[in-house]
Amino acid sequence: MPNGCGSMVNRYRWVGSGDVNAFCGLVLDNLAGLILIISLLGGIFNFPVEFALRNLIPGTALGVLVGDLLYFLLAIRLAAKTGRQVTAMPLGLDTPSIFGTSLFVLGPAFLNAKNTLGMDEIAAATYAWEIGICALFVSGVFKVICSFGSNWIHQLFPRAGLLGSLAAVALVLISFLPMLEVMHVPLIGLAATVIILVSLVGRVPLPGKIPGTVAALLVGGSLYFLMRGLGLLEAEKETFKAAAALFPTEWQSALSGHWFSRMSDALPYFPIVLPFALATVVGGIDCTESAAAVGDKYNTSTIIGIEAIATLVASFCGGVVQTTPYIGHPAYKAMGGNAAYTLATALFIGIAGALGLFGYVYEWLPKPAVYPILLFIGLEITAQSFIATPKRHYAAVAIACVPALALLSINFVNQIWGDPAALAANLSPATLKGEVLKSNLTTALLLSNGFILVSLLWASFLALAIDRKLKGAALCLLVAAILTLFGIIHSPFSDSRLFLPGLGGRAWFGPTDLWLVDAEKLKYTESFVLAYLFSAMLLWGWHLFLTKTNQTAIPDEFLEESERV
Repeated sequence: MPNGCGSMVNRYRWVGSGDVNAFCGLVLDNLAGLILIISLLGGIFNFPVEFALRNLIPGTALGVLVGDLLYFLLAIRLAAKTGRQVTAMPLGLDTPSIFGTSLFVLGPAFLNAKNTLGMDEIAAATYAWEIGICALFVSGVFKVICSFGSNWIHQLFPRAGLLGSLAAVALVLISFLPMLEVMHVPLIGLAATVIILVSLVGRVPLPGKIPGTVAALLVGGSLYFLMRGLGLLEAEKETFKAAAALFPTEWQSALSGHWFSRMSDALPYFPIVLPFALATVVGGIDCTESAAAVGDKYNTSTIIGIEAIATLVASFCGGVVQTTPYIGHPAYKAMGGNAAYTLATALFIGIAGALGLFGYVYEWLPKPAVYPILLFIGLEITAQSFIATPKRHYAAVAIACVPALALLSINFVNQIWGDPAALAANLSPATLKGEVLKSNLTTALLLSNGFILVSLLWASFLALAIDRKLKGAALCLLVAAILTLFGIIHSPFSDSRLFLPGLGGRAWFGPTDLWLVDAEKLKYTESFVLAYLFSAMLLWGWHLFLTKTNQTAIPDEFLEESERV
């Protein structure tokens, strides 16, 4: 086996025909993610599209460039070291974070700046952008810390807790919300969805070995423009000029670090983004393990460290969504991918972002033909969450989806309150007459706020309890009680704000607006805290009983074959 790097690189086939298929799959995944950012912000929050294209997108794309370029170089180095035909680790935008950042950070921050702080549209967009950069920067720092010994994460949380919260986002948000857009035009959307699911999930080959993503885009896109040409489909309302997004320079202002001044304003959003960052670290560990299973043995800390560097670079360039290694490394290897596909993706996404070409991508690519890719990603993440979890923990993965379902329900209700007809009729939760409906909406709000952490803690509690580790399960509920006390989870406010518990209905020190003193809202918080504390005490007593009676071992019928002695 050669030890010299130069001789190995000459022999290593870092580019081949399989890289074309791999490139198409990886680049379309990233394009779908970038389109989704604009669609969510513009469609739901009326965020100015041109501002997003000139400020948010370039830095986000540069994060992909840096990450994929470093993974390309890492593959070259691993090939030189091992003498094997290596496939580079794929990297792209983290799809769960796209939803999390757009729906729960950027959008709410934008509306808060407009409606509460009284800013005009551009000032509010700038405010939200700076909040997003701060959140991304903190996520990057968190991932850097995690890269120095990622094993502690698996020791701290059961796999069902870590993957269950991710499955909740994947199934409820990544799969469902894009499906609404897909089925707006069923002929196009369903045809593209069938191609994606049969080719990528079923692994059924297409003629000429065409990648499923490319075939879906070709068929869906052809149907879209044919229907447009025949007048069977109305043209989408033009909200911006694609040419106005060319050659953006506004994102470069982020290099000055002006956004650091918004760090205190971004603090309430950290409980939202940090669980997503934790999920990418866990994903990085899983990706490294899956790559090792097919012969490419990357160093886990290096894989996580590179995604952390890419995230930090994106933040300093004005990006708002973190990058992550993709779980599909074995699939890219099966396509015949080497290292060139990550290099090509890095250059394509990076150059398109720097030149401002995504305005044309957003304008020309029909969403019903592109969004089935997101449906596949959501289903794949959900399936992997179950596959990588012991069978006895399936219920723990499932319970993690409940808070996300609460979020989904409250999201559509909140859109009703903001509809012009509802505003004209002065309709709001406070004006509802049905007490049962008001109670259900309040409970759904409480369950949905901080849903990622709630999913993590609920799934962890149940997985530990199934393994008869009731002391650890009790600790999960105790942590939930503490987080509830400060509004990190189950905040009674519609904007998920954090607070200090104003026990007794008073502010104990400092500004009054830092404290929760509203009697009704305080009642909800106190009831959740009390419920968690009582349940934790119940589990602790149960733990003592099992210890005393020597019943702490997992029953044999619950054990996997690999766990049996």
